[in-house]
Amino acid sequence: MGDVHSAHLAETRAGPVTVWVSPAGVRRIEFGALPREDHTDPPDAWPHILRTAVGQLEEYFDRSRRTFDLPLDFSDTLTDFQRDVYDRLLAIEYGHVASYGQIAREVGKPDMARAVGQAVGANPLPIVVPCHRVVASDRSLTGFAGGLRTKVALLKLEGIDVDGTKPTSKVHPEVIPLDL
Repeated sequence: MGDVHSAHLAETRAGPVTVWVSPAGVRRIEFGALPREDHTDPPDAWPHILRTAVGQLEEYFDRSRRTFDLPLDFSDTLTDFQRDVYDRLLAIEYGHVASYGQIAREVGKPDMARAVGQAVGANPLPIVVPCHRVVASDRSLTGFAGGLRTKVALLKLEGIDVDGTKPTSKVHPEVIPLDL
């Protein structure tokens, strides 16, 4: 993979997390156990950006960080629509959620809530680009690439109460802004 480096955080509230970086920034964050054929770099070989990314994620999991200050490397693979959606996700504050429909309206595509869902599902940088903070308009969880248990763990870490780990489980209290 050339200049791509990775670190594996095995003990997080969201389960195992692997962070991949390039010289341009954080490139990918993955949930779950690392496949045997993959490996991570030893900490003494980590470039500065990987060390910084891991440190900020550890602070997030320790509840001492609410926002991230990291360069992000999307490697020019995003459409303008995805970029708009991810920019909107970055604006969702810690401890709050937004709906797919709300995001669609805010990026100027009010009839594209499903497309927002697809963009959110394709997010290569969960946690940092907080796709876990997106729920259905009825406050139900719907899905999450890292699994619903991980989504619930991340929401609860941020102080959002969730009544289960099923797609129909709801966040409480209602923290989705109302259209006025």
